[in-house]
Amino acid sequence: MKKYIAPSLIAMSLLAACTHKEEKPTDAKFTLSDTMQHMIRIDTVQTCNVSDEVSLSGEVSFNENNVVKVFPRSSGQVIETKVSLGDYVKRGQVLAVIRSADVAGNFSDLSGANADLAIAKRQMENTASLYKSGISSEREYTEAKQNYEKALAARSKVQSVININSGGKASAGGEYAITAPIEGYLVEKKISTGSFIRPDMGDNLFTISDLKNVWVNANVYEADIAKIKEGNDVIVIPLAYPDKQLPGKIEKVSQVLDPQSKAMLVRITLDNKDMMLKPDMFAKVIVSSEEGHKATCIPTAALVAQDGKNYVVTYNSNSDMNVVEVNVIKTVGEKTFISSDLNPGQKLITQSQLFIFNQLLNE
Repeated sequence: MKKYIAPSLIAMSLLAACTHKEEKPTDAKFTLSDTMQHMIRIDTVQTCNVSDEVSLSGEVSFNENNVVKVFPRSSGQVIETKVSLGDYVKRGQVLAVIRSADVAGNFSDLSGANADLAIAKRQMENTASLYKSGISSEREYTEAKQNYEKALAARSKVQSVININSGGKASAGGEYAITAPIEGYLVEKKISTGSFIRPDMGDNLFTISDLKNVWVNANVYEADIAKIKEGNDVIVIPLAYPDKQLPGKIEKVSQVLDPQSKAMLVRITLDNKDMMLKPDMFAKVIVSSEEGHKATCIPTAALVAQDGKNYVVTYNSNSDMNVVEVNVIKTVGEKTFISSDLNPGQKLITQSQLFIFNQLLNE
């Protein structure tokens, strides 16, 4: 016997099936997960003084206010040089040995002065003995004593000349040593073995610097002179270490242009305790200067570039983030100046914002 199913029962079953069908939400928004919250970084919109940036080419040199130049004491010929450019030398270390006719002549004079002193001393002693015996007069004894004192002074004078001309490190053959007056690095060497030092030579032989701080000299061409002032903040990037950014300030601006290059010289002093910077290294010098008016600025890291436009991701909460297009005026280092409706204090995502940017566009 066939079972009969009433039409009303079929209708009730279909209605129940429709009632239990799961509905999809239509207003779901992207929300940061706990993991993503630790991956993002947040900064704020600010109002900043508009600044400009000038890139200069520079060169590292030793600090001329913190060096010692070593000059020859007497003319002569260089017999031996004991150091090379760049060597670290200690105070009193011998740098070079020089044979000098002047120093040899001084020692000859010293021998004569010693002989005269010995004669004067014997005469004084003999006269003193005769004076005590009543044979010689007091005047003769006084005169002999004065002659001895003159001979003693003459010898002291010659000895002083030798000490001055040789630095106290000389031999009777006329050789004397040039020594380092301070500890430091040999940054200049202008002589070699066999060189002659003329009496009229006024140049130094060596230059010693501790290199604990160095100068960076940079050229400023005419188009940029108006943008450069003493006290401007700079970032120095050595060519040998492109990942290093060394902060400093312009401490001196030359008032004349180089007649050959037509450039103005500026100087920056940098600490160099780790000895990273060497004289004659090349460096890039980035100078920042304020233009005197204010504008809205954001961290450069917050920008997202796509299809020739620039965007930022604003942050209000973990479930309230938005993509905003911005018009970039200029970028100076870590700051970007914009013209947009963003208000100072508005929070922006500056790390992992590209992922969030894509998620928000795909909602």
